[in-house]
Amino acid sequence: MHTRLFSFKSIFVSCFALLLFSNFVWAQSASKNRPNILFFITDDQSWMHTSFAGEVAITTPGFDKIAGEGIYFENAICAAPSCSPSRGAIITGQEIWRLGEAAQLFSAVPKELSQLSFPLLLEDNGYHVGYTQKGWAPNDFHIYGWEKYPLGQSYKEHQIEPPTERIVKNDYFGNFEAFLDAKKDDEPFFFWCGTSEPHRAFEKGSGMANAIDSHKISVPRFLPDVPEIRSDISDYLLEIKWTDQHLEKIIGLLENRGQLDNTMIIVTSDNGMAFPGAKATLYEYGIHIPLAIRWGKGIQSAGRSSDLMVSLTDLAPTILEVAGLTIPDTMTGKSLMNIFLGLETKNRSYAFSGKERHTVCREGDLPYPQRAVRDRRFLYIRNLEPDRWPAGSPTMKSSHGWEYGDIDLSPSLTYLKENKNKPEVENLFTFATGKRPYEELFDIVNDPACLHNLIDDKSFELDRVRLSEVLNNYLVKTEDPRAITGKSAWDDYPYYFENPKGITPYHTLRNE
Repeated sequence: MHTRLFSFKSIFVSCFALLLFSNFVWAQSASKNRPNILFFITDDQSWMHTSFAGEVAITTPGFDKIAGEGIYFENAICAAPSCSPSRGAIITGQEIWRLGEAAQLFSAVPKELSQLSFPLLLEDNGYHVGYTQKGWAPNDFHIYGWEKYPLGQSYKEHQIEPPTERIVKNDYFGNFEAFLDAKKDDEPFFFWCGTSEPHRAFEKGSGMANAIDSHKISVPRFLPDVPEIRSDISDYLLEIKWTDQHLEKIIGLLENRGQLDNTMIIVTSDNGMAFPGAKATLYEYGIHIPLAIRWGKGIQSAGRSSDLMVSLTDLAPTILEVAGLTIPDTMTGKSLMNIFLGLETKNRSYAFSGKERHTVCREGDLPYPQRAVRDRRFLYIRNLEPDRWPAGSPTMKSSHGWEYGDIDLSPSLTYLKENKNKPEVENLFTFATGKRPYEELFDIVNDPACLHNLIDDKSFELDRVRLSEVLNNYLVKTEDPRAITGKSAWDDYPYYFENPKGITPYHTLRNE
């Protein structure tokens, strides 16, 4: 009996060792093969607005193909619900509170971040690198003397006539094809396709005019379910459908050229939908975004979903590891390679997000600082300055020209403002614009709209304490100045605008 048991154990250990060795050899081989990387990122799209995730008003066959033939990440969280901080966190692989000025919209970008920008690291190691349309923006890279734009050469010559006047004329597919034609045959490539859609403004009524049935739309519960809101959402969905058509053509081009399976395709968005209660908030619709990754030669048991917590800061170290490059120690993101290989994955219970200043919309040009942690059931938010207006002051116009400046101007915002005295709208208006307590806790499985703050519910006290401690420890570990010193450098960083005089701090323009 003992001999047979020992033999069984020996066989098991040998097989397990062989499996680990095989995965090691496979990973080494993948590095030597120098896979291509396509990064397709939309602008302001919440996680549920793909047909793969259950949206029925539109179909997104491009996204669905990537998700269905790769890995779909059910719990992908952006580092900030604001475009340029989120993009900076993606490109440098670290949380926004480590980005200095670049933690805020319309900022200058510290030059030292160039040492962490993964596309530059790829380019320095033989990758053909380029981008089209929206990259790490809106930011200025000249103030601190960046030698290169972090995403390589811009491809924008190819134009197309879009279905609405608000959709940009960039032919994303055509410009990607031009990028491919420009590279050498033996060069691996990295291409960033940054669509401007579905960023506002939309052409009002364009969704229904282009056969999107507003009756099929599921209106988030933090918005009134009225025709005006349904029409606004249909305009938003039309722009998602438009971007997906380009993605589908790009996939077809890679397939026709025999490069599809050796190309890792990442499809995501920078932050959530540009509606009141979503974008520029740390609520679920602001930070939970779509993410699917396909890599024919690199993902084991493709065609699966993962419910592990994933941050967009994880993409930079993943890309570097896939390319066979060293991951900088200062990156806080964690490579997804173990998930690709189907190996045991630890430390995937939480993802984090934060916000400083989005627009200039409060007295003193001050930010609305927030930090948050999300697990698979709960979202815990800490509003560090609860006396400030979270969406912007109701009594001053923002740098963009309207009150509540952190909410994009839209038919939805207009409807809330014009109907705020109606009983069925009053609470939703307050949700989008009103002041918030220091702490918030939401059961996002049962309340994804984040309408019911559980912070004072004693039955969730253990979860509040746990998540608060997890957030505290992470902020200290990742050297958030607010957690370590209690002070904010972001209160004083300028907000830059481009105008005929050049790049100028907004407060300088206002004083003039």
